[in-house]
Amino acid sequence: MRPEILFPLFKPVTALKGVGPRLGKLIEKLAGGRLVDLCWHLPTGLIDRRFRPSVADAPDGAVVTLTVTVDEHHVPSNRRLPYKVLCSDESGTVSLVFFNAKEDYLHQILPIGATRVVSGRVGHYGPEIQMPHPDHIVSPEGASELPAVEATYPLTTGLTAKPLHRAIHGALDQAPGLPEWQDPAWLAREQWQPWRQALLTVHEPDSQAALEPGHDARRRLAYDELLANQLALAMIRAANRGRAGRAIEGDGRLRRALRAALPYHLTEGQEQVLVEIQTDMAQGQRMLRLLQGDVGSGKTVVALLAMLGAVEIGAQAAFMAPTEILARQHFDTLSALCQDLQHGDLPVRIQVLTGRSKGRPRQALLDDLARGEINILIGTHALFTEDVIFDDLALTVIDEQHRFGVHQRLTLGDKGAAADVLVMTATPIPRTLSLTVYGDMDISLLKGKPPGREAVDTRAMPLSRLDEVAAGVQRAVNRGARAFWVCPLVEENEQLDLAAAEERHATLAGILGPDQVGLVHGRMKAKQKDLAMQAFVSGQTRVLVATTVIEVGVDVPEATIMAVEHAERFGLAQLHQLRGRVGRGGQRGHCLLLYAEPLGETAKARIAIMRETDDGFRIAEEDLRLRGTGELLGTRQSGFPAFRLADATAHRDLMEVARDDARLILDRDPALETPRGQALRALLYLFERDAAVKLLRSG
Repeated sequence: MRPEILFPLFKPVTALKGVGPRLGKLIEKLAGGRLVDLCWHLPTGLIDRRFRPSVADAPDGAVVTLTVTVDEHHVPSNRRLPYKVLCSDESGTVSLVFFNAKEDYLHQILPIGATRVVSGRVGHYGPEIQMPHPDHIVSPEGASELPAVEATYPLTTGLTAKPLHRAIHGALDQAPGLPEWQDPAWLAREQWQPWRQALLTVHEPDSQAALEPGHDARRRLAYDELLANQLALAMIRAANRGRAGRAIEGDGRLRRALRAALPYHLTEGQEQVLVEIQTDMAQGQRMLRLLQGDVGSGKTVVALLAMLGAVEIGAQAAFMAPTEILARQHFDTLSALCQDLQHGDLPVRIQVLTGRSKGRPRQALLDDLARGEINILIGTHALFTEDVIFDDLALTVIDEQHRFGVHQRLTLGDKGAAADVLVMTATPIPRTLSLTVYGDMDISLLKGKPPGREAVDTRAMPLSRLDEVAAGVQRAVNRGARAFWVCPLVEENEQLDLAAAEERHATLAGILGPDQVGLVHGRMKAKQKDLAMQAFVSGQTRVLVATTVIEVGVDVPEATIMAVEHAERFGLAQLHQLRGRVGRGGQRGHCLLLYAEPLGETAKARIAIMRETDDGFRIAEEDLRLRGTGELLGTRQSGFPAFRLADATAHRDLMEVARDDARLILDRDPALETPRGQALRALLYLFERDAAVKLLRSG
């Protein structure tokens, strides 16, 4: 339960005076549906109303505040025409222009002969000076109430500035003063205001500098949010470390047999992370470790060796992938690697379970799993439905961790009495962000690539040379090559001049023959996607046209060409993932980045980095620098925290301080029971760190 003092902030926006259902829906679409969401909806600009020229001196296009006398009302003869109120000062005349105006109301606020102070943007139309729909109209006595500087906020279609302003200020009025949770010495050093005062300050900027992330009030609020994030992660980490675990130390027989069967030696990086993982598994507490490795660094073999360690002690392992395509692909890969391995008198048995597994075959698999007759089960999130019962689950491996957030990590091991958890990602995360995403886990970095794997040859060319590219792909296919061709849309969109996967499929099928070109995109049914992927994997088709459904984890060693249309529309990390799909089978890969002209500066920088390096960690840092946190932590990467006030680039220095502060706080007060601890509980509620709140509730 949230502390009572915070209750008002979690009311719906429709609780505010003047915010009905229609306006409430617009505000919810823009910022969120509660008052606290309006508090976090920060201004991005400001209007300076301190400029008070005479009418004749008012510059075209400027926001001005004028003191004028109302001379006459011009009522339009046609409702489509504007209503004009002519006003003047000693220097000239200005027309106040209104569309869809109510005459009685305008006579009420602008009576003829009265003096009024009006503020808004002026425009010069021939000899006439106009101010369409003034922002403010007040009497001279009320002029002191005019804001000298007024914040402007992002809007959405159908929502104008005035009602949003009123709603935000209504929400701010509900924001309570709270007990201080920050360390007094830290506050004094940074010269920060109390929380409520800082919140009011960011919504009342008095200069352009006050809108910047580096402003003191914004930094104070950003640090609050980062501290809530780090405190929640540290609490989850402590809870996981405190859960009963088991020591997993097999005799190494299965792992030695697998190593002997591999056609290559493990890299130094693989050996290093295996030591870290096996050391963790041998401890008496639960493991929660992230294996972060670049595209093609060999994470799957490392995960299999870890799982075989669990099988050696007679226990089971689970391998969870984000999609059915990847789950079935991992099943094929791991089954091939383990085909000659014997556990006791029986072969190591691997099975796959997805949402498509139905009826008697599914039930037979579940029965075998419950009896312990399946050693390794691969699947999607279907692995964690209630009817999936393991006999003795000792290790869970999660592939492409960024698809699963910290809330899932709290329960991943619950299928086993004391299951260890190993999560993996091929999406390199800048160190700055890794603190906010993976703070609850130990991290193993897998550096390097298997021997013999060359860097992918990366080239960029304009879409005007598309025919040349298609001809080049045709020549390569005739020599036996296989190619991915990635498009950003599924169907033509009249508003976006981008290649559609279906259109490109038709074009390439016309060039290469319909039996040579497959198609995969997110709107296809799972069975259709599987058939198209299988045809490409087996070589039945030579070119696979796809959307980014093939971005992560798809492994076709024979594929050597990756063509990406409208590469300027993709982020760096996404392009790096796509490029990593080729050149995995001993032959050098080629990546063609096709772009629409003219290229913007950011797109140019992106493509230049792709050509310069294949180091995923450097690419991730550049992606953060070029795109900023907001886009990098978008909906595609759904496991990332959604920050409203903090910015990973601008507040980089605060992240590490917040991490250290959180650990120090919990060392001194693990249950947050001191007065400062109680204030920190309010902070967690305020920023909705629900996983930590659940831990507090459970004691």
